Amino acid sequence: MLLVAAPAPAAPSEQGIVLREGLGIGTGGSRARTAFHTDPIEALIVSGKWSRPQAGDTLSSADGTNRVWETVTAREDGSFTNSLLRGGYVYLPFVSNSEQTFILEAQGHTMVYVNGEPRTGDPYSNGSVALPVRLNRGTNEFLFAAGRGALHVKLIPPAKPLSIDLRDTTAPDLVIGQKNEMPAAVIVVNSTTNFVRDLVLTVSSRGGKTTTTVISSLLPLSTRKVGFSLNHSGKSDSNRVEFALTLIMKNSRREEPLDSATLNLRLRAADEKRKETFVSNIDGSVQYFGITPARPLTRNHPPLALVLTVHGAGVEGQGQADAYAPKTWAHIVAPTNRRPYGFDWEDWGRRDAVEVLDIAMKKYGTDPRQTYLTGHSMGGHGTWQIGATLPDRFAAIAPSAGWISFFSYAGGRRYEGTNALHKLIQRAANSSDTLAMASNYLHHGIYILHGDADDNVPVSEARKMREVLGKFHHAFDYHEQPGAGHWWGNGCVDWPPIFDLFSHHKIPTDESLTAIHFTTLNPGASSSSHWIAIEAQQHDLDPSTVDAHYEPNAPSFKVITENVVRMTLDLTHLNQSRPPVVELDGQKISVITTNVISKKVWFTRNGETWIQSQPPSLTMKGPHRYGPFKEAFYHKMLFVYGTKGSPEETAWAFSKARFDAEAFWYRGNGSIDVIPDSEFDPTKEKDRSVILYGNADTLTSWNALLADSPVQVRRGQIRVGQREFHGDNLATLFLRPRPGSDIASVGIVAGTGLSGFKLTDRIPYFSAGVAYPDCTVFNTEVLAKGTDAVLAAGFFGPDWSIEKGEFLFKVHND
Repeated sequence: MLLVAAPAPAAPSEQGIVLREGLGIGTGGSRARTAFHTDPIEALIVSGKWSRPQAGDTLSSADGTNRVWETVTAREDGSFTNSLLRGGYVYLPFVSNSEQTFILEAQGHTMVYVNGEPRTGDPYSNGSVALPVRLNRGTNEFLFAAGRGALHVKLIPPAKPLSIDLRDTTAPDLVIGQKNEMPAAVIVVNSTTNFVRDLVLTVSSRGGKTTTTVISSLLPLSTRKVGFSLNHSGKSDSNRVEFALTLIMKNSRREEPLDSATLNLRLRAADEKRKETFVSNIDGSVQYFGITPARPLTRNHPPLALVLTVHGAGVEGQGQADAYAPKTWAHIVAPTNRRPYGFDWEDWGRRDAVEVLDIAMKKYGTDPRQTYLTGHSMGGHGTWQIGATLPDRFAAIAPSAGWISFFSYAGGRRYEGTNALHKLIQRAANSSDTLAMASNYLHHGIYILHGDADDNVPVSEARKMREVLGKFHHAFDYHEQPGAGHWWGNGCVDWPPIFDLFSHHKIPTDESLTAIHFTTLNPGASSSSHWIAIEAQQHDLDPSTVDAHYEPNAPSFKVITENVVRMTLDLTHLNQSRPPVVELDGQKISVITTNVISKKVWFTRNGETWIQSQPPSLTMKGPHRYGPFKEAFYHKMLFVYGTKGSPEETAWAFSKARFDAEAFWYRGNGSIDVIPDSEFDPTKEKDRSVILYGNADTLTSWNALLADSPVQVRRGQIRVGQREFHGDNLATLFLRPRPGSDIASVGIVAGTGLSGFKLTDRIPYFSAGVAYPDCTVFNTEVLAKGTDAVLAAGFFGPDWSIEKGEFLFKVHND
């Protein structure tokens, strides 16, 4: 066999070193939108059997064929374009004549192992990823998991040990004549091998006050999106304002400037299109939305409407807002989905949209009954998804060129087999099933728009929704534009008939509603419609439905439920001196009293019997905290990695926590605090969710947060209730309520040994359409057999117990 020679040591230049020669291989693995993929290369890495490949080496692939490592060479422009790159791997060795740090700039990969450590990728090739990496003296290995068929790789010496990087800036436009106090964020790069503390970022401009932001510690060899405050009077001689940024090392002994940069921001009139920023409650990061402000005909006017418009894949929120002409009666507001691709308007993308909606409604004082939702392409999907999930937030919706769900368009697969464990795991992703919530569209006026020659999202997606709605919804409009493709100018979003439909719809008042049909797939994502709410399910994440009718003259409610174990009625809208009679699934209950403050009444199912109950303890599952696993990544989550294990275990925990923080930054414009467990105080900030990396033997904070957990993980063992699993190649993902908090969770990424730990490295829990139950246990066999090899999975009960929950176990722990 031929060994690919690493390039001879090269003298680095400011332009960097382009890596041009290596090996490539296809794997035959499965990386469809699924909870567990198959991958023979990753299996070698996880098991510790990986070794440097040679040209001609063969690999037994996941599809049963033998694959061969082949020599690959970059083109003149530095790009690798070999067909093996689509879903395969590229191995690039590099010889360094000393131990040194470089900035790795690569594009077109999903992730990369740098001397065995996972680092985030740039699959969309947007050029924003520049990661400091430490190279050893001698041969260093870069193993790229290729994504979309092209790869560029360059190593650049860092200009400074600590620096500001403006290539991924989040910043607002300033408004003329207004006092501008808004957040912004830039990347700060730590190219040293040390934790860096005592950093501050000062920001100044002509016409504004200087602001100073203390930066929490930076991890070694890391980047961090750092938020700060901007202050400006809104007065300037031009339509641009410059802000001077200075990164300073500041402690009791010294104050040393480290780097500087200049931000140049637009100055806009109050009625001009612009970007506005805010600090997100999801993770404390700085986000933005685009807005096309209304231009009312008169100064004195009633509250205006708000149209929330959600963009397509690869589009910025500001670009979406720019596609609309100003309206006299409505503000156009465009959230970002956290990134141009982001989360397909699901998970964190949906929450971003709702967060922006709430902020904009409050800031601009819009009429809550005149709130509308529209979007194009991926945003058309977002319109279907968000509209179905939160039906009482919008009076009307209008998807343009929208796809229905991952199952119909974007690579999602429904499991059709008989493996009960596999079915339970797939249920965790039910919130992506748009059609399961289709009856919620009864809340809305609907306009469907699609080009009949669309070669991106086929018009069959719109026709399918026309067919579905035609069975029960008799007041929707449908239009196919003859000869139109996917994007046919601003008219395919700023479509006059859509706005005409919007202007004729308002959200009904609670008092006017005598019938509600409402479906939820997860009360933690969507629990209520007007005066009725589903708070807990019999079978978590299966569809839950209430069909409710109110008779005001009686007064009485008649409710038919499906898969509901706890529900509420909000009686605030009733003008009755006597309490109503409630008939639940044929059982009549005379309401005794309501909660004095909220005017709510709770009902709980006990077997086949409904009873009026007291407000549940917030320690129980409910809309405030429900699961599944991904729901732990909210409430300004904090990543805590274990340090009391072996050096190898600690190194894994650190690199995995850093990798997850990088991945959430890339996909979700996030900014997450990552700290060692030695610095974590479980008695502070109890309403922050915490993600733990390690197990009971490697985390000093395990007992403080998980002493009462029915799932326990130690070296060589995982215990789930009374069931035990043994081996050093086991891994688990699970979440628990955080002790002392009514809202925060603890998410656990754990293994029983190095193989088990490394098995979690590339579990895609930040991917939309992929989800995991409250608890999942698996071993390295999943990399060969996929989800069918999972050992255990389940949903905790309403009291977060296993006994009252729903768990399934594989018959044999092979």
